Amino acid sequence: MDVVLVLGRVLLGALPIVSGLTVHQSKDGIEAARASGGPAPELTVPLSGAALAAGGISIALGLWADLGALVLIATLAPITYYMHAFWKFEGMDRVTQQAMFFKNFAMIGGFIVIFWLYNQGQDVAASLTDALFGRI
Repeated sequence: MDVVLVLGRVLLGALPIVSGLTVHQSKDGIEAARASGGPAPELTVPLSGAALAAGGISIALGLWADLGALVLIATLAPITYYMHAFWKFEGMDRVTQQAMFFKNFAMIGGFIVIFWLYNQGQDVAASLTDALFGRI
């Protein structure tokens, strides 16, 4: 069953890696954050991209995946609020932003599960490291 865990980690980590290295490093990403009222987009967008990529890599490789999960939760929560505030939109824009909001919401749930899994006081198979925080 190790292959199932590895596949799940890689799939869960893929989106933040790709997003962090592309959208969050682009002028379009900064402009979108500015238009959405995100704080200091010139600083926060590239920093959030680095956090997304690092957290995604951490989970995908099983390298202190509990820390990676916490980084992703802390990064995605404000992104979800500022960038996907579907309640501010009408029509298809609302539908699109609502889908993105709940996609991020679901990913946060997955990251909570990863954090929990790595902090059960046992070795997690097919990981480069054990939990950083130990059993919490």
